[in-house]
Amino acid sequence: MPIDKESKIIREKISPGFERQIAHLDNLMVVICDYSDGPMKEPEQPHSHPHEQITYIAEGELLFFRGGLKYNLSKGDIITIPPGVLHCIQTVSGNARLVDSFTPLRKDFITKG
Repeated sequence: MPIDKESKIIREKISPGFERQIAHLDNLMVVICDYSDGPMKEPEQPHSHPHEQITYIAEGELLFFRGGLKYNLSKGDIITIPPGVLHCIQTVSGNARLVDSFTPLRKDFITKG
């Protein structure tokens, strides 16, 4: 059984204070999102996508917005997001790490090499 070494994981600096690492198979993707510039003054721009998403809060505290509601989340919490649902976050702590799982793959996240 092949094992992906860490060197095969896609690492990207998206913006100052936000980096992500991506690993995927044919039908499943895991994205580790690291925020280091919190707390955010405002929530991110709400977005939706045709993917199912489950997010685990590995570090930090944040506000999660979905369906007009606001949730206070912290380390150990899990979010489930159905396809097509508008959502966004706002970090409350200085640092936060989220572990996102998507199916199908977020092809828009895969860097062409």
